[in-house]
Amino acid sequence: QVQLVESGGGLVQPGGSLSLSCTASGFTLHYYAIGWFRQAPGKEREGVSCISSNDRSTYYADSVKGRFTISRDKGQNTVYLQMSSLKPEDTAIYYCAVDAMAPYYNCSADGSQYDYWGQGTQVTVSS
Repeated sequence: QVQLVESGGGLVQPGGSLSLSCTASGFTLHYYAIGWFRQAPGKEREGVSCISSNDRSTYYADSVKGRFTISRDKGQNTVYLQMSSLKPEDTAIYYCAVDAMAPYYNCSADGSQYDYWGQGTQVTVSS
């Protein structure tokens, strides 16, 4: 059974940092492209970042570029999203997802390409 679990969300002040983790059971993450997405109340889901299965290609939405970093720890079967200089507009539920069909050299910001999703973790940026 494929299962993804996000963790690391919480309440942080503007300018602060959080590190989100995406762990998997039932399969090995490093064979696949992994994406991070977020959805704020009343807004559409947004592709935040992704990493290709060979780790050589990454994507960041313009809204997070220079502030967020995606990385993978193969030994821990975990993908991370390091978030810094957080802003109130970063407040959302953050989801990780697996794209089982992506080529090894690429990843997509389009959520419809992803096959497995976690349950999400809440990130709230507020003073």
